[in-house]
Amino acid sequence: MEIGVLALQGAFIEHEMMLEKLGVSVREIRQKKDLDSQLDGLIIPGGESTVMGKLLVDLDLVDSLNEKIGKGLPAFGTCAGLILLAKEVDGKPGLLGTMNISAKRNAYGRQSGSFVATEVFAYKRSVLMTFIRAPYIESVDHSVEILARVDGNIVAARENNILVTAFHPELDGDTFVHEYFLDIVKKYIESQKNEA
Repeated sequence: MEIGVLALQGAFIEHEMMLEKLGVSVREIRQKKDLDSQLDGLIIPGGESTVMGKLLVDLDLVDSLNEKIGKGLPAFGTCAGLILLAKEVDGKPGLLGTMNISAKRNAYGRQSGSFVATEVFAYKRSVLMTFIRAPYIESVDHSVEILARVDGNIVAARENNILVTAFHPELDGDTFVHEYFLDIVKKYIESQKNEA
């Protein structure tokens, strides 16, 4: 299993460390050619969504990412990654727009509005959730499964092969959310074998 981590800006190293802790091979995605060989999944980390979006456009990565995710490649977006994957952000079209959600950018205010909560994730168990200048999901399509809420706001969701969290599971040392994503990846790998 090899997971690509978008390594243009933001908390990509922390995601890499979580994956390595779980014994998963990691490939940093920094340019278009990094997407040429087989990947089993992709993580789009938290960071500055505007900066990351500009870099994705400048490096001509948008169409390639959309194509791969559209064909079923599992993708996991945290915080800024959620914003980039959302179909709509603050009432405008999202950049990648691969997930049928509407996101509210900086929903919790500035950096000083950062906080930590503990809530149940994916109906399974409680996890620590670190929010840093975080978005939340304002609305979802009927095809989207809501996985967690904090104070009534949607902070984690899944649609088919795409998982998003408004919080940063890579910062808390608990591998549970990454393991949840890797379960999606394992099912994808199995489906690829069955098609071959």
